[in-house]
Amino acid sequence: MANNKQPVVNAVQTKPVEVSQQLQDGEKFVKWDEDSGVATPVTLRVDEFGFYLHWIDQNNEVDMIDIAVIRDTRTGKFAKIPKDAKLKSLVSMGVQDCLEDKTVTICYGSDFVNVNFINFCATRAEIARHWTDQLLQLAYNLTQLNSSTTMFLQKAHTKLVLGADKNNTIPSKNIIKMFASNKEDRKRVEKALEISSLPSGKNDSVPLQKFKFEDFFNFYKSLTQRSDVEKVFDEIVGSSTKRRSMSVQQLVDFLNQSQRDPRLNEILYPYANTERAKDIINQYEPNKCNATKGQLSSDGFLRYLLSEDNPIVAMSKYDLSDDMDQPLAHYFINSSHNTYLSGHQLTGKSSVEIYRQCLLAGCRCVELDFWNGKFDEPVIVHGYTFVPEICARDVIEAIAESAFKTSDFPVILSFENHCNPRQQAKIAQYCREFFGDMLLDAPLESHKLEPGQELPPPSLLKRKIIIKNKKKHRNHKKEHKKNNQTIPQVTREVPQQLPVDNGVIITSEGENGPPPDIIPQSEVVVDDNTSLINEQQTDNNNTNDTIHPPNLTLQQRQSSKDSNQDDDEEEDESSTEEDESNVEDIKARMDEKVPTSDKVASTAKETEAGAEISALVNYVQPVHFNSFENSEKKNRTYEMSSFDEKQATTLLKERPLEFVNYNKHQLSRVYPAGTRFDSSNFMPQVFWNAGCQLVALNYQTLDLAMQLNIGIFEYNQRSGYILKPEFMRRKDRRLDPFAESTVDGIIAGSLRIHVLSAQFLTDKRVGTYVEVEMYGLPADTVRKKFRTKIVQNNGINPVYDEEPFVFKKVVLPELASLRITAYEESGKMIGHRVLPVVGLCPGYRHVTLRNEFGQPRSLASVFLHVIVKDYVPDGFSDFAEALANPIKYQCEQDKRAKQLEALMDDIDESNKGDDEDESVKTKRMQSSNDLSGISTSSGNLLGRQIVAGVNTSDITEQDDVINAQSTNQLDNLLNKTIVSNNVVSIGDDIIAESLEQLMNNKIIREKKTELDKKLESLKRKHEKEKLRFQNSKTSFDGEKHKSKFYNNKLVKRLSTKNIFSGDSGNMTLPETSECPNGDNREGADGTIKGLTRSQSERYLAICKEQAMQERELQEKYNDTVFNLVEKVMKTSQTNQLKTLRVLLERETNAAMRRLQTLRHGEVKQLAKVHKDKAELDRMKREVAKITVEKGVNECTRLTEIYEKKRSELEIEHEKVRQKFEEEKNKVKLALKAEYTSRCLSVLPSGKNTISELLPESNAD
Repeated sequence: MANNKQPVVNAVQTKPVEVSQQLQDGEKFVKWDEDSGVATPVTLRVDEFGFYLHWIDQNNEVDMIDIAVIRDTRTGKFAKIPKDAKLKSLVSMGVQDCLEDKTVTICYGSDFVNVNFINFCATRAEIARHWTDQLLQLAYNLTQLNSSTTMFLQKAHTKLVLGADKNNTIPSKNIIKMFASNKEDRKRVEKALEISSLPSGKNDSVPLQKFKFEDFFNFYKSLTQRSDVEKVFDEIVGSSTKRRSMSVQQLVDFLNQSQRDPRLNEILYPYANTERAKDIINQYEPNKCNATKGQLSSDGFLRYLLSEDNPIVAMSKYDLSDDMDQPLAHYFINSSHNTYLSGHQLTGKSSVEIYRQCLLAGCRCVELDFWNGKFDEPVIVHGYTFVPEICARDVIEAIAESAFKTSDFPVILSFENHCNPRQQAKIAQYCREFFGDMLLDAPLESHKLEPGQELPPPSLLKRKIIIKNKKKHRNHKKEHKKNNQTIPQVTREVPQQLPVDNGVIITSEGENGPPPDIIPQSEVVVDDNTSLINEQQTDNNNTNDTIHPPNLTLQQRQSSKDSNQDDDEEEDESSTEEDESNVEDIKARMDEKVPTSDKVASTAKETEAGAEISALVNYVQPVHFNSFENSEKKNRTYEMSSFDEKQATTLLKERPLEFVNYNKHQLSRVYPAGTRFDSSNFMPQVFWNAGCQLVALNYQTLDLAMQLNIGIFEYNQRSGYILKPEFMRRKDRRLDPFAESTVDGIIAGSLRIHVLSAQFLTDKRVGTYVEVEMYGLPADTVRKKFRTKIVQNNGINPVYDEEPFVFKKVVLPELASLRITAYEESGKMIGHRVLPVVGLCPGYRHVTLRNEFGQPRSLASVFLHVIVKDYVPDGFSDFAEALANPIKYQCEQDKRAKQLEALMDDIDESNKGDDEDESVKTKRMQSSNDLSGISTSSGNLLGRQIVAGVNTSDITEQDDVINAQSTNQLDNLLNKTIVSNNVVSIGDDIIAESLEQLMNNKIIREKKTELDKKLESLKRKHEKEKLRFQNSKTSFDGEKHKSKFYNNKLVKRLSTKNIFSGDSGNMTLPETSECPNGDNREGADGTIKGLTRSQSERYLAICKEQAMQERELQEKYNDTVFNLVEKVMKTSQTNQLKTLRVLLERETNAAMRRLQTLRHGEVKQLAKVHKDKAELDRMKREVAKITVEKGVNECTRLTEIYEKKRSELEIEHEKVRQKFEEEKNKVKLALKAEYTSRCLSVLPSGKNTISELLPESNAD
C-alpha cells in the first residue's frame, strides 16, 4: 500500500499558465451523480486561459466550475465510484480498464469543511490521469491566483463568452447580472453598455464577434469612470498641457520616483530607463500613433496600472524564495489543532476529508488523537465529548495520499495517544504500511540525536513524515515498582465486574474509554488484573456506539496536549501533558461520575507496545517543559514542548527574551485554550513574535486569526514553511518581542497607505469602506484605527481619497503584515488581502481581494498609493537629505558661511576691545591665573570681611566683562575639547565649575581687591577719629562740642534707621569682655578707663556708629558680591550647556564631512573601475544610500552621548546652586553674629541690652 501512486511533480506552480491542447480540445466523459442517480455524457474542456472547467451535454447546455475553487482532483483508488449497480453500469464505457482508474473526482469548496464533489468517467485510464494532474496544477498555479486586475477582467469576459447561447450571442441580461443586482445599479450598467455602443435592452444580445476583450474593457472604463486614475495622470503630465499624453521621460521619472522600491539593490534591480519606458508604451498604449511617437495616453496609463507589470507584491515572493537549508527550528510551520474536527469542540463532527484539505492548503503539522476502538481497531476522536469517531486507518491512508501533493516539505504528525499496547502497535503498523519510504523512522546520518546537534533542514527532509509521540525509555524496573506502589492506593470495591477481553475491560455496552491516568482516583477502581472501571454504567441504549462522556470536564479534552517525559530522571511519564495539567481541574469541575474504560494489563506489555511506536519518534520528541535554563543545559534540539495559549502567554510576558532564544534551537507548539468550545482561534502573530514554530489553529473556523494564517503562509510557494527573520535565528542576537525602539542592526521601516478607490466590491447597493491594519510586534500592530469614510450606495466604483494612513515607524518590518479589508457599512466583510510589509511594491497599485478562505473574489479590487521607505527619526530628516545630496548641502553651507563672515568680524573686534579693558583692570590686581584657587579664611568663601561702598554702575559694568569672559571661555573649551576627528564621547572636558572656582573668578577677585583698599582706608580714618577724641579730652569746649555732635548724630541715626530689625534691638546679649580697643576697659562704675562718664558715652556712641555703619555697608557689599557670583554662575552654566550643544553640532558636521569624503573617495574608485555610465550611476546611488544609513546611525549615537552628558551636567549644576544658597545664608548669619558681638563688647557694665546703650532722653 505504500506504493500508491503519488504525484511526482508538486502541483503548486509559479510559472505562467499553460493549458494543454488536449484540455482545450476536450474529451468525452460521463458525468454522474450518486444522489440523483443520473449519468450524462458530456464533452469536458478548459478554456485557453485556464480559468474555467466547462462541459456541454447533448442538449448543448453549458455548465462550468471556476478552477480557482478546486481543492483536489483524484483518480484511481481515491476516486469515488458509484455505489448503485445500475449507475455503475451506465458510467462504464470504453475499454475495460478499472472503473476507479477511469474516474476523475473533482473536489471543490470555499472552506475546509463544506466540500463538494463532481465525478466524471473517461474512456481510458490514461485520459483520467492526464486530466487529474493538469487540473490540479491549474488549480494551484500561484501566478493565476495572484494575477493582475486585467487578468480578472479577462476571466469575467471568458465567463460571459462561455455562457453564450446557441446562437453564439451573449444576452445583455447576463452582463448586467454580473455587475448589479438592484434596480439603480442595473441602470448604471445599462448606461455604460450604451456608452460602449453595446445593446442594453432586457431581451438584447451581443454577438460574440462584437464582444471581444477590447470591447469589454471599454465597457469597464465606462462603468467605473476612473477619475482617480485621471487625477494621477494629470499630476504627472500637468493639466495645463493641450494634448494630454505622457512622454517617455515623464514615464521614466514616474517609474523611478513613484513606482520603484527604494529598498531594492540597484545592481540586481536596475532603475528604469528610456528603453523600459518605450516597451511599456508599446505594450499598453492602444493608439498606435501615440506609441510610435513615444507618448502614453491616459487609457494606456490605466492599462499599465491594471497589468501584471504593476503588482502589489513581487511574484518572487510567491516562489520558493526562502533558504530551505536552515535547521527546522528556524521556520514558522503551518500547523493545525484537533485536525479531525469540522465544527464545535464538543458537539461537532469528525472528518477524514478535512485532513486532506488541511494538507492540500499547506498545513505541515496535523494532530491525531488516538483512542481505543472496537475490535482492536484504533480510532480518532475527541475524548469525553459527543463528537463521533473516525477510523485511524482511514486517516493515516488519507495523509499518505495527500501529504505531498502541494508541498514537498516534511509533515509532522502530532500524536496524542490514549491506546492500549495492542492498538498502539497497530498504529505503528499502519504508519509503516501506508507511509512506506515517506516515514522517517530513523535519524539522518548527518544529524544524529546528540546534544548540541542542530535539527536537519527541510531540504533534507523532503517528502518525509515525522512522528511526534512520547518517547519511551527502557527503565522497566523502576517503572514497574512505581506502578506497584501506586495502584493499591486507588483500589476500591467494584459493584459489578465486567469480562476481560485481550487485557481490555469491555463494558456491557462495548465501550473502550480513556486510560485511567486522566481519571480522578475517586472515580476509578482496580481489580486483580489492574483493570479500571467506573462505578456507574451507561444506558443500554448505546450498545452499538462507543461513547466518550461529555460531562467530565468537557473543556479539558478539547485542548490537545502532548505526552511528556522527565529526562532528568529518565523514567516514563504515563500521562500526557494535557492529563497532567488538567487533572485537578477535572476533579473540581466534575458533577457526576463518568463511564471510563480500562487500562492495559501489565507494565511490561505496555513498555513493549510503547516501543513499537516509540521507535518511529526521532526529531520531534515531546517532553514536559521545566525551565529555559534546564532546556539550555540539556541542549537537546530534538526535544520539544507544547503550551496552551495561556501558558505560552505567561512565558512570553515573564521571560520574553528567553522564550525567543529557546525557539532558536528547539521546537515549541502553541495550541488554543481549553475554553474555546466554539473552535475559535487566538491571534497567531503573538507567538510568531516569540519565534514559536508550530502555532496550531482550528482550521474549521475561518476567523481573523485563520485568515491571517492563510495569508502569511501563501508565500514561499505555499510550502507551509516560512523562514524566520535572521535576528530570530542567530544565537549572537537578542530580540525583545516587546521592543518599541529600533532593534540594533535592523533598519526600521516607514509605510504610508493612501486608499484612493475600489472597484466591484459588491453587486448590492450598500455603503462601503476600507480598513487598513498592521500585525507584527506589539509596537507595530495597529488595529481598528485606519479606515476610510463610508461611500453610500456604491459598490461598483467608490472613491475614498482621504488623508493617507501613516505607519510612521515599523520596528521589525520582516515580522509585519498589512491587511487591507473592504466592508459593507453593516460591518460584513466583503474581501481582504494580507500582504507582507517587506514584499510590498510601492507606488500606485491595485490590490485584488480574497475571501476568508484565501480564494480570489472575482473583480473586487482596491486602488492604493503605497509609499515605503526606511525610518528616519524626527530631527534627522535634514541630515539624511544632506547625505543623500551632499553637493546641494555643501553649497548651502558655503553660502551661510559667507553670510556670517561680517558678523564674525564684528564679534572678533568686540572681543579684542574687551580684552584691552580687562588688561587695564588687571594692572590694579595681583597677577594670577584665571582658574587658580585662592585660600579662604575660616571656610568663608567671601574671604575677609569688607566694608566699602558698592556702586550699582559697577555691577552693570561687570555684566559686559562676564559676557566677554564667558565667550572666551567657550572658545577655549571648544578648542580643548575637539582635538580629533574620531570622537568617542562629547564634552568629557566640560566639568561643572564649583562654587570655590566661581568665587575665585577674576571679576569677583577684582571687586574684592578694590573694596579691601576702601576698607583699609576707612579703618585708618576711624582710628584717627578715636585718637583725636582721646587727645582732646582735656579741652572742655572741644569735649562739649564733640559730645553734642556725636549725641545728636547718634540719636538722629537711631531714630531714622532701625539697624537691628525685629527683636534684635531688645534681645538679651551674653556678657563679654571684648572691646573695640584693648586699652579701654570699663571701670567699676561702668565708665571706660581713663574717661569720664559723659566722655565714655560719647566714645561708645562713636564706636557703635562705626559698627552699625560697617554692618550696613557689609550687608550691601555681600548682596552685591553674591548677585555678581550668581550672574557668573548662571552665565558659566548656560555657556557650558551651549558648549555641549555646539560640540554636538560640530561633531555631527564633522561626521557628515567624513562620510562625504569617504563617499567621494569611493565614487572616484568606482569611476576607475566602471566605465559604463548607467552602471556607474547605479553604484553611486548605492553608495549614497549606504552613506545615509551610516550618517543616521552616527548622528543617533552622538545625540545619545550628548543627552547623557547634558543630564549629568545639569545634575552637577543643581548641586552648585544648592551650595551657593547655603553659603549665602551662612555668610548672612555669620555677619549678624559678628556685629552683635561687637555691640556687646562696647556696652558699659550693668547694661544687658542694646536699648540701654541709648541716652534716656532719646530712648523713645
